[in-house]
Amino acid sequence: MHLIIHKIRLLAPEQAAAFEAWVLGTDYATCPQLPSVEAFSVQRADAGQGFDYFEVITVTSQAAFEADMASAAFASLVAAFSGMAEVVEELSGAQLGQGYRRAACL
Repeated sequence: MHLIIHKIRLLAPEQAAAFEAWVLGTDYATCPQLPSVEAFSVQRADAGQGFDYFEVITVTSQAAFEADMASAAFASLVAAFSGMAEVVEELSGAQLGQGYRRAACL
């Protein structure tokens, strides 16, 4: 698995509600159209970090994700995102092992 983390800054602070609504209603909903994406989430950053949000993308491989980036679905995400925010830093790399995740409580 390959992980990509983007630090995101809003173009204008007053766009926070619109950005969050877009993430919840459009960004997440488009993920099934991107076969390389195994997991995706956006987090609101704590204040004072120099960015407003960060997203964590788990993909099957960098090459597969790059192929998805050429799709119309991805282009529509970029167009909407670019009107509200910008990526200020990207981190990426391969996950070591399976990591740890607590089992869901029943």
